[in-house]
Amino acid sequence: MTGPGPTGRPLPRPMGPPPPPRPVRATVAKPPAAPGAPGARPALRLDREKLLAARLHAVRVRPYLAAALFALHVVEDRSVPTMAVDAHWRCYVSPGFVARTPVEELAGVWVHEVSHLLRDHHGRSERYAREHEEPGAGERGAAAEGRERLRQNIAADFEINDDIYGDGLPMPAGAVLPSLLRLPTGLLMEEYLRTASMSGLTGDLAWLDCGSGADGRHRPWELGPDGAHGLSGQERDAVRFRVAEGIKGRPGDAPEGWRRWADEAFHPPQPWRQLLGAAVRSAAGAPGVGENHSYRRPSRRSAGVPEVLLPSLRRTPPRVCVVIDTSGSVSDAELGGALLEVAAISRAVGGRRDLVSVISCDAAAGVAVPLCRAENIALVGGGGTDLRSGFARALRSRPRPDVIVALTDGQTPWPSAQPPCRTVVGLFPRPARAVNEEDPDYVPDAPPSWARVVTIG
Repeated sequence: MTGPGPTGRPLPRPMGPPPPPRPVRATVAKPPAAPGAPGARPALRLDREKLLAARLHAVRVRPYLAAALFALHVVEDRSVPTMAVDAHWRCYVSPGFVARTPVEELAGVWVHEVSHLLRDHHGRSERYAREHEEPGAGERGAAAEGRERLRQNIAADFEINDDIYGDGLPMPAGAVLPSLLRLPTGLLMEEYLRTASMSGLTGDLAWLDCGSGADGRHRPWELGPDGAHGLSGQERDAVRFRVAEGIKGRPGDAPEGWRRWADEAFHPPQPWRQLLGAAVRSAAGAPGVGENHSYRRPSRRSAGVPEVLLPSLRRTPPRVCVVIDTSGSVSDAELGGALLEVAAISRAVGGRRDLVSVISCDAAAGVAVPLCRAENIALVGGGGTDLRSGFARALRSRPRPDVIVALTDGQTPWPSAQPPCRTVVGLFPRPARAVNEEDPDYVPDAPPSWARVVTIG
């Protein structure tokens, strides 16, 4: 026995072997009590009435988004930080977030989440990662994956948060804006990803998670493509089409960012340089272009006709005449771009600059100038527009060109008859209705059907 003695000093331990250890009783953790059982903590249930009232408020202040807002299927999940969406148009909602957020701010979150889906942030994020050769989710650590997810989520939020709030839709607490990093507003997600690292924001905004609908990365709480209540690809496109038509039908009701989206939703920007080069190469390589009979190498059919020498068809490099619209409605920047296209056209036909000529044309056509260096060509004009004289001047050239390329803004009369050669038209972008002070109802003629048309820019 040990312990303090009468003097306060410890008593000596008795000699002999130590006593056997006392058996330890194994303890098993009790499972949590079921909801409603005695001692159980009641689980917070989702206030669907409040959540759906917030959606109705969002529809009232943003009626052009009604089709998209009503297409979202609500999924209650306590592991979601706030609200999130997946690529299949399911909206995952935290009951606690709904309970502590006012209805007006919840309406802003509804609009925020559906904006990710309408603007295809999940598909664009995947394309951005492929184009910049970023490693996939399984090729880097969890920390690096989390930082990249947050970086793409913030860039997508920057794109939509700068113009979706206001006019009856208050900004929710914690919403991120481009001004947070002193960045300009009105840029796209890809531009924010290229211009800002956003590495210093990961600690403060780690809670921010809008789901795979914002960055294309699957979350543990998501149901995936085989889950219930997801929209098919055709259904998602139909929703986007209805929203785009609603914005175009009432353009004054939507901010500039949404109007730009509606214009490009089903007419995405085309790689016009590649299209223009392909159109020129296709026209130059068409049957009958640049072909001539030659006896330098007899035709193989000569073997079937004794004592007769048949010529063979030999392809010669095609001649291209470029007609550049130099009227007053074409800006200096567009004329500079036209000269760059002339150089690209010479490369598209094999680099033979001696086979490319350029005609400046406003109301009258100039002289067909052979191409030596594109930057040294003087483009003369500045008056009205009539490319018919340019086409006529090109066809009078000797030898006659195999391909005519017209670079214009389209506000010109076109030849009434199809030229006896291939024609490619490069159009500088213009509004649907041109402005003419003398004739307010003036609408320029569309390029003729016999021309291959490519929009430049």
